[in-house]
Amino acid sequence: MRIHTWRSLFKAPKQFRQILRSNVDAHRSSGCYFSTELQPQLSANIIRIMEQRLSAIEYRAAFLHNAVNQPEASPAEYARANKELRKLGASMDLINELRAKQKEINGLKSVMVECSQDKDMVNMATEELDQALDEEKRLQNLLLKSMLPKDDADERDCILEVRAGTGGEEASLFAMDIFKMYEKYSQKKGWKFEVVDVTESDLKGYKEASAAISGADVYGKLKFESGIHRVQRVPVTEKSGRVHTSAVSVAILPQADEVDVQLRNEDLRIDTYRSGGSGGQHANTTNSAVRIIHIPTGMTVAIQDERSQHMNKAKALKVLCAKLYEIERSRIHSSRSKLRSEQIGSGDRSERIRTYNFPQGRVTDHRVGITYHAINDVMQGENLDIFIEALLLQQEMDAIASFSSSQ
Repeated sequence: MRIHTWRSLFKAPKQFRQILRSNVDAHRSSGCYFSTELQPQLSANIIRIMEQRLSAIEYRAAFLHNAVNQPEASPAEYARANKELRKLGASMDLINELRAKQKEINGLKSVMVECSQDKDMVNMATEELDQALDEEKRLQNLLLKSMLPKDDADERDCILEVRAGTGGEEASLFAMDIFKMYEKYSQKKGWKFEVVDVTESDLKGYKEASAAISGADVYGKLKFESGIHRVQRVPVTEKSGRVHTSAVSVAILPQADEVDVQLRNEDLRIDTYRSGGSGGQHANTTNSAVRIIHIPTGMTVAIQDERSQHMNKAKALKVLCAKLYEIERSRIHSSRSKLRSEQIGSGDRSERIRTYNFPQGRVTDHRVGITYHAINDVMQGENLDIFIEALLLQQEMDAIASFSSSQ
């Protein structure tokens, strides 16, 4: 039977939001972060499909073990088989652990049948069986995760870009708040946050700001932050106390390696000019600002954050490579049959994803329907995980649905 939505995989349509909301409530009371360790019950259909794939992996591993032990195998054949065997190693470790646990479960069930008249023995076996079944589910979830399609870019560092949208100076001030929110969040995660460039407004807000964020699985964590972030609050420029609505756009781009994007000198036009800004002894005295134009696409990147022309050029090239890499990724993804689930959102920077309502002290993510009533904590980078982990969990659940419907 074809399954079109993740909801049909689980016990109840409302389970996903119940899981999220219960974790939000737990977070408020205990200070613990939301965690994707809470796993929904997998359907029998998913387990059946997974078991078929596990059997195929076991068969393949046995074949490869036999191949590497053949004395007549050529060095090339041995190398190929050994390489594939190493790739299967982590999965086979989990499979062997699962098989051992399933054997234990069958043994405990046999004990319960054979000793049905011995109450103490049945109670002991029942307790051990419950623990073994929980461990079996944990191993099944780990194996299922290992089979789901992965985005190779998830492990990469990223470029963060924040731009003020509708709302004039208030939008620029909120862009600064959002940029600093991600900076604080990165610091709490132990990531490196390097400001690439900032263009200030008259009130010292940010018209545009960009940063390079480095750390473990940074892009995979932040990729769903791309989109329109809307703010509702009384601007500092508002005399009558009216609440205004403004917006900023956020883009999260995976950083590209040199092998991902080949930049030819003849495709680049590099201009240098004197940097503007707030003045100071180094401002406007040298041509330290750099503007790079990628001629084939017309894409332009300008950086004037550093005093050194060389450093500004390096930053501009890093941002340009990330933009070109994302263009290529988008082209590849758009040619496939299905992009990200519409429940999560496309990750497009034109999509409204979140509202920050200061008078009511709440932040609402429109993709997963979560509202968190501690806006100051969020703006300090404290509780962004509530939204980020919820989006990653839903991505995982959507991938499980695709895993089933592809059969």
